[in-house]
Amino acid sequence: MCWGESAAVTTPHMHYVYVIYSPTADDFYYGETADINRRLKEHNQHNNTATAQAADWQLGYYEAYKSKKDAKDRERKIKQHGSTKGHLRNRIARSINNIKQGSS
Repeated sequence: MCWGESAAVTTPHMHYVYVIYSPTADDFYYGETADINRRLKEHNQHNNTATAQAADWQLGYYEAYKSKKDAKDRERKIKQHGSTKGHLRNRIARSINNIKQGSS
């Protein structure tokens, strides 16, 4: 699923792999969580060293899994394989452009 400044997607017993983007940092972050809304707030409150350089992180993409292990495996694959990151960035390019332009 793509796009959303505030995800409002957290469903009990689901695990999410997400991509957030910061226009200020012009950077992406990939993560896994059971609560996207809480996690996005934490990123924007500088509660993560990797995203502390900005406070305007926005959700660009997420995938939902029933299994935490499946979500963790997918997060690891995205983080470890540059080609996977590249394919994912290409897939969500319009969503990221919307964030950059401040539109939905």
